[in-house]
Amino acid sequence: MDPPRVRGRGAAENLPNRFETLSYVHDPEGTDPDGPAPNTQFLKDPSRSLIAYNESPDVGFEASINPYRGCEHGCIYCYARPTHEYLGLSAGLDFETKILVKEDAPELLRRELSSPRWQPQPLAISGVTDPYQPVERRLRLTRQCLEVLAEFQNPVVIITKNHLVTRDVDLLGELARHDAAAVYLSVTTLDASLARTMEPRTSQPARRLAAIESLARASVPTGVMVAPVIPGLTDHEMPAIIAAAAKAGARFAGYILLRLPHAVAPLFEAWLTQHRRARKNKVLNRIRAMRGGRLNDPRFGSRMKGEGIFAKQIAGLFSLACRKAGMGPRNLHLSTAAFRRPTPAQSSLFE
Repeated sequence: MDPPRVRGRGAAENLPNRFETLSYVHDPEGTDPDGPAPNTQFLKDPSRSLIAYNESPDVGFEASINPYRGCEHGCIYCYARPTHEYLGLSAGLDFETKILVKEDAPELLRRELSSPRWQPQPLAISGVTDPYQPVERRLRLTRQCLEVLAEFQNPVVIITKNHLVTRDVDLLGELARHDAAAVYLSVTTLDASLARTMEPRTSQPARRLAAIESLARASVPTGVMVAPVIPGLTDHEMPAIIAAAAKAGARFAGYILLRLPHAVAPLFEAWLTQHRRARKNKVLNRIRAMRGGRLNDPRFGSRMKGEGIFAKQIAGLFSLACRKAGMGPRNLHLSTAAFRRPTPAQSSLFE
């Protein structure tokens, strides 16, 4: 039996939570693929701190902030899906329909940057879920956090799949004048039809390229992240993506191989069965060839790039594409030289 299909969503079901003993069992007979998509619920996140730290050698930053937990973009391959299981929810539909909102994010950020314990360093927005997912247009939490960062002139790097980032070009341009801002647009494919099913609520590929162009025109250092590279499905597009991004004004590039931790693997397999059945075995076998015979390899050093002959081919293809496009490597250095802690009087000007 084919897996269920849910219109407008990446995942088609809620898989059991690996930490829970009870789970809801979906009845596929009651699924109407043409019926209304599940409504998104926005829940208050009670977090009392905002800046998170990591010690991973695979990540290009040590500190990050995430105004949202869960992501309505619904990318079926998202490695962050299992984080919802720590909340007692599912990595499936729950991840893209139950979004936790950090309403106090701007205030928490200001408090943490004001502390003498804060050592100025680049902050990533966001290393987990997209800071410009659809609800950001209404809640503006990411913009308010950028206002705080501009107030302190603390450097920031943004990773997003959404054209909405161009709304904040004024703040990003202000920080860029101090060498304190950079933006990566994540582009998985240039195929609009594939993007609609694989990452249903993101900006279409052409809109992401338009965002690169708008940011570059405003002198905001902008790059492209070819992520994730899906072997057997999107890997052949890497040269075209990099060339298109360079034409739009991208100055640097990076890539990340598809990761399928925990529940993401069965969700992605079900998606392949539903949308790319003819390629399913090729894709999964190619992943296993780069992941030591498994669908996921969590080891530092290999989890982002993979291992083996196919991984080397992708790395070579990336290097060649960057050289042809005149694109630099992903080694942008942001400056903390302009960082300041405003006095209370100065802060009031921004409130």
